[in-house]
Amino acid sequence: MEILNLHFPIAGIEFNVLLLIVIGFFVGVLGGFFGIGGGWIVNLILSIFGFNISVANGTALSNGFAISIVGTRKHFQLGNVDWKLAFLSVVGSFIGVEIGAQFVLWLEKYNAAEIVVHIVYIISLSGVGLYMLYDYFIIRKRILSDTTKTENKTRNEIDSEETSNLAKKVQSLKIPPMLSFEISGIYSISLWVVISVFFFSGLIAGLMGFGGGFIILPCLIYVIGCPTIIAVGTSLMSVGLTAAYGTFSYALKGKVDIIASLYMMIGAGIGTQLGVASVKYIRGYGIRILFALLILLAALSVLLKLMDITFHVWIFKFLSSLIIMLSASFVSFVILIKWFLEARKRRF
Repeated sequence: MEILNLHFPIAGIEFNVLLLIVIGFFVGVLGGFFGIGGGWIVNLILSIFGFNISVANGTALSNGFAISIVGTRKHFQLGNVDWKLAFLSVVGSFIGVEIGAQFVLWLEKYNAAEIVVHIVYIISLSGVGLYMLYDYFIIRKRILSDTTKTENKTRNEIDSEETSNLAKKVQSLKIPPMLSFEISGIYSISLWVVISVFFFSGLIAGLMGFGGGFIILPCLIYVIGCPTIIAVGTSLMSVGLTAAYGTFSYALKGKVDIIASLYMMIGAGIGTQLGVASVKYIRGYGIRILFALLILLAALSVLLKLMDITFHVWIFKFLSSLIIMLSASFVSFVILIKWFLEARKRRF
């Protein structure tokens, strides 16, 4: 397999191009399905395999931008994109991205970037994943057991009642100017709430090297109140806009390995199409539980990577690499199998 190894000058390492294409494919499936650019998965994998943290950030952002272009087009055809909400994300996210990117470069001067970024990863991924599991197992169970609400309703109908209590409280805040997003079924929400959500996601994106999809998706669902399917399409477009600026910012600083990104795009182009096609076959809460599983496994992978950095024990690096690759592959296979079975059932 050494014949497939290439030297990537910006990253300063040799890497297997077939592995890059495979990574791109699985990340494309996940990106198209969950409405994320997949940058945080690419970032984790590249940093685990030896890419400098800032180059991994910039390269992951460029790949996320490509996935977002393909995925947004497909989601638009399915009616899953709230354009008004996505374009508004530019206002807050671009500022956040630049602040986050500058902070990473500042940390690199003190050789602290890798440790700090990995700690932020662990806290962010664990927090979002645990809350989504809480929503699935506690809140959803409460709805199912409430006979006054569930009488004569199927699980499909219950799964469509997705506006969280937090989103209802946020929408009740009357801080002018107020906006409406008809595609998302949101008829009154403060402009400042929306901008704050996207500023926070942009800050995380710039700091950690991705479009912020793993933050944007749950924020759209739980804070702003979008239906899951609309949140997926809108998140992907928002991620694309954020990743475009993030890629430009990192490229100016010489931190994007475009060759590595182009190889990943080969697989991502195919994977994204399949991921988007799978969305219509899995209900809202099914999307949430798969997403929670993915990011909690990713958090475990980052924790092991941090232990490797701290204690320099090879087994931690091996387990970290194994978990992130297997988790991305496993969730992708679940999505693709579900797509294949449902598509085959409808055809016959």
